[in-house]
Amino acid sequence: MSHDSTAAPEEARKLTGRRRREIVAVLLFSGGPIFESSIPLSVFGIDRQDAGVPRYRLMVCSGEDGPLRTTGGLELTAPHGLEAIAKAGTVVVPAWRSITSPPPAESLDALRRAHQEGARIVGLCTGAFVLAAAGLLDGRPATTHWMYAPTLAKRYPSVHVDPRELFVDDGDVLTSAGTAAGIDLCLHIVRSDHGSEAAGALARRLVVPPRRTGGQERYLDRSLPEEIGADPLAEVVAWALEHLHEQFDVETLAARAYMSRRTFDRRFRSLTGSAPLQWLITQRVLQAQRLLETSDYSVDEVAGRCGFRSPVALRGHFRRQLGSSPAAYRAAYRARRPQGERPVDAEFAGPVPAQTRRTAAVALGPAGASVAAEGGKPTSDAYAPARPTLPGQRERPVG
Repeated sequence: MSHDSTAAPEEARKLTGRRRREIVAVLLFSGGPIFESSIPLSVFGIDRQDAGVPRYRLMVCSGEDGPLRTTGGLELTAPHGLEAIAKAGTVVVPAWRSITSPPPAESLDALRRAHQEGARIVGLCTGAFVLAAAGLLDGRPATTHWMYAPTLAKRYPSVHVDPRELFVDDGDVLTSAGTAAGIDLCLHIVRSDHGSEAAGALARRLVVPPRRTGGQERYLDRSLPEEIGADPLAEVVAWALEHLHEQFDVETLAARAYMSRRTFDRRFRSLTGSAPLQWLITQRVLQAQRLLETSDYSVDEVAGRCGFRSPVALRGHFRRQLGSSPAAYRAAYRARRPQGERPVDAEFAGPVPAQTRRTAAVALGPAGASVAAEGGKPTSDAYAPARPTLPGQRERPVG
């Protein structure tokens, strides 16, 4: 079960050596985006004790020889090197310059040593790739920017990648989704360390909500990861997207690919990191989401136009992925929409337009997760757990 940060905090891991809990080390690399890099600097590096926010001691460390180049051609010089990480109770990797390049071995060694000595390790956005390269995410749940989640899952198959979450707290290792989700995770850390009142005071200073609702589902794009774009399976994926209004299953897709179900599943997973059944259900839910936003179709009609065998199946999968019922989602969407703006039924009445061929949003559940065809009952593989009490996050179970 998930737990609220207002509950009694879990006993902290014992820090060894010179490490101090109030010291936060931020590990920077050349080529990292300046926005992500600046988030932990702003949260942990500014004295806001006058607003009731306990002070952290920030140490900005260079993960490689400088100067460090960042967005817009700016050059940064970090005041500390890797040796300063030995003092930190929390180490934050805000971003990594390239998801295809291996991080420096010295930095990975420093992260492993910090974790072994009881430090809390945090990866924001593509910083998760650095944590994974260090082996710190093996066998753990994690998240990253939805666009890079398929690559993370494929490259590190032992990591349980879930791109639906804004952040994942697995106790001593934490990861967040892209860009602004780094703020969500840093606020969560302050809340875990010092309580909701301190986190709320900090959120007011930053002019952001203390907790954002929902996850990354609303931001999922329909773009294919590069790994599958030129693969023959892309044609099968394109066909599936154009026929979401029809009732078909993974066996149908496997037959179109001239593969056995087992071979198709294995091939699909190797290319995308996602189980084909979970991918198909996610695409149907995304299509339902668009129809609820842009049409006046009833929930029953939306279910039929998205290939679900019944409205009950749609409601079950919709709630699992988006955290609300289809009717509640539509009501909330229309309440936010400017008055006088009417839905356009015709635009989304049929299958996915032809210009979206060879594209697909890859939304992953935990490794090995799959869901039975639209009936909504789990298969032998466990489906992702229901969204926890605090929307937008997943925390390590207690007890």
